[in-house]
Amino acid sequence: MNTTTSTTQTLTRIPHVIGGQQTDEAERYGPVFNPATGRQTAEVPLASAAQVDAAIAQAAEAQRAWRRVGLAKRSQVFFRLVHIINERADELARIITAEHGKTVPDARGEIARGLENVEFCAGLTHHLKGEFAEQVATGIDVHQLRQPLGVVACITPFNFPAMVPLWMVTTAIAAGNAVILKPSERDPSASVWIAEAFREAGLPDGILNVVHGDKEVVDELLTNPGIAGAAFVGSTPIARYVYETAAHAGKRVQALGGAKNHMVVMPDADLDSAADAAVSAAYGSAGERCMAVSVLVAVGDTADPLIEKVAARIAGLRIGDGFDPDSEMGPLITRQAQERVAEYVGSAAGEGATVVVDGREQHFEGDGYFIGVSLIDHVRPGMRVYDDEIFGPVLAVVRVDSYDEAVDLINSNQYANGTAIFTRDGKTAREFQFDIEVGMVGVNVPIPVPVGSFSFGGWKSSLFGDTHMYGPESFNFYTRRKVVTSRWPHPSESQIELGFPTN
Repeated sequence: MNTTTSTTQTLTRIPHVIGGQQTDEAERYGPVFNPATGRQTAEVPLASAAQVDAAIAQAAEAQRAWRRVGLAKRSQVFFRLVHIINERADELARIITAEHGKTVPDARGEIARGLENVEFCAGLTHHLKGEFAEQVATGIDVHQLRQPLGVVACITPFNFPAMVPLWMVTTAIAAGNAVILKPSERDPSASVWIAEAFREAGLPDGILNVVHGDKEVVDELLTNPGIAGAAFVGSTPIARYVYETAAHAGKRVQALGGAKNHMVVMPDADLDSAADAAVSAAYGSAGERCMAVSVLVAVGDTADPLIEKVAARIAGLRIGDGFDPDSEMGPLITRQAQERVAEYVGSAAGEGATVVVDGREQHFEGDGYFIGVSLIDHVRPGMRVYDDEIFGPVLAVVRVDSYDEAVDLINSNQYANGTAIFTRDGKTAREFQFDIEVGMVGVNVPIPVPVGSFSFGGWKSSLFGDTHMYGPESFNFYTRRKVVTSRWPHPSESQIELGFPTN
């Protein structure tokens, strides 16, 4: 990576990767900070629409050759990539921590979950199989093929700078597409690292391109006629915008939005296990996970003892720099995020809730974007702390009298990404997974992110589009079907027939 001299310090410039070449040329640059210190550590070039168009043209040229590469050779790229990432996972984890702020062990966990999809894609020969039907009519056979879309855009969020790119780009590339990856400009270095790892694994230049930018880049990707499909993960308002804009431009699109994940605790649950799970799922990665538990639904008389157990565990959490091996939780991604979370906690009492643990009261040295964790009781729908996706270390407790009330609460929420139930009763667990209108469900599992051989995605305002991400459904998204009907008649069988073909 190149460096440039700023008026105050020498900053690393994080390059684009276009056609296999790194470049940091731009008319505008954005800052990249270390959230643990609040100091700018790098700057990232923000591409223009013209640069994006040029990158798409290079990707299109490369894709025409890539789609002709044999499936076995494609598969070898993914086997080599798995080895490279496994060997150098700590290096990638530290890059994530430096720009995102999450702890190094948390970053390693993110990489491991991303690797599941790389391993799944190594079996692309199986995933890309078509279908064949013999003798559908006299002398006529039909077969169906899966073929790539062409050049696709992958627009990824700040909270998982390695995992989500590995979810998106690997399937797209395995299916024979070329990719323009637009990572978050807040922590873009992981995507550059992944592109270089792919190149080391044998991926031809131009198949995976990393283009940094802001709304100008996103809008160009969503409307440029050279892009055949777009995948996105982010907040619900932006996901809706991405879906509507790309669909209006005639593109295939999947856009994953926000979440408000509820964890139901039944009276028969093991409350110690439930409390451990709630703390882990609510405050891991400072709550900046789309699958974080943000609402604890206490059924019956579980609320008081459960809150007591959660509060006791909160007292022992260690919050600090993600590079500190003693830290369990790092900072938020930006100063604005820190201030937004603090404002939600501050307004909760005025709405009628009870702030049991106030994260604003915990003080930290330095200028990092740290905030303590918060626990808020007596929360109800209609309160901002309940209705909005806070995306921070805030756990709201809603008290309900019955299982049916818990289900109605969750099913009436606009978000439907993930949910969980904690119970020791199999009948209740089975009813919950049947009754609940949510895309991913955990039974005594607080963060039910599916393994790589299944697919990830919510319902309602948590997903815009028809397909979920990674796994089998992702291969459906990144390919289109072509049906071939063939007949090899003897010349003597030829005749003119103006009627509609039948069997």
